[in-house]
Amino acid sequence: MSTNPLPDYSVHGHGDTTLFLLHGAFGAKEYWRAQIQAATATGYRVVAWDAPGYGISPMPPSFSIEAAAERCVALIRATGTDCNIVLGHSMGGMIAQRTFDYAPQAVHGLILSATSAAFGGKGGEWQQKFVADRVAPLDAGQTIPEYAPKMIRRMMNPSIQSATVDLVIDTVSLMREETFRAAIQAITEFEGRDIIPKMNEHRLPVLCVAGELDLSAAPPQVMQKLAYKISDAEFACMQGVGHFGWAEAPDKFNHLMLDFMKRRF
Repeated sequence: MSTNPLPDYSVHGHGDTTLFLLHGAFGAKEYWRAQIQAATATGYRVVAWDAPGYGISPMPPSFSIEAAAERCVALIRATGTDCNIVLGHSMGGMIAQRTFDYAPQAVHGLILSATSAAFGGKGGEWQQKFVADRVAPLDAGQTIPEYAPKMIRRMMNPSIQSATVDLVIDTVSLMREETFRAAIQAITEFEGRDIIPKMNEHRLPVLCVAGELDLSAAPPQVMQKLAYKISDAEFACMQGVGHFGWAEAPDKFNHLMLDFMKRRF
């Protein structure tokens, strides 16, 4: 028996092109329902994972973006097809970038949602506030189910009420505290700008999707700057949504996702 098993994952649909879905620090594979339905209905195969420490995936001895990317590479090699596209949201976008770095022959395209190529250093004022806003409630004795719904709502357009938004909140409320703390720490330590030259060398097709109102986690100008540095990247800013554009406006996000995949693969 392997001492380093694959993370938990689900497989949907059939096809020669597989879309891998990597959730963020707030999340799990269950919240991708709208994307899974749209992709499989269009003829794509979808693999959604629970990152190490999420859902029933084993918690690694040391959680990091790099360690998660190693497990993602193993998952792609075990379950991938002739063409593999990795869609990563927020922390998942960081894992997606490093996954390509570790296995450029196995990853043929990236869709990066509300993420960046680097956190920017954990000592800065903005970075410290990023961590404090997310961890302080736990330090004060609150549980994730108690404070996560309000925090998630603040990261979205507050006027949007929908089943997909409710699904995100319900999914996040089931997270384990130890996992979330480890994930937030890992985000602060991510530095992936070294991956961009390799993306350019391989002419990797990349779609960067930002939310107009996502000003505290992945501001549109940050994602636009990332897209500008990648030679074969496209940038789209979804109007009227925050950090979870794929849940706040799933039809618009799915159109961007499927149009990119159809044109480029």
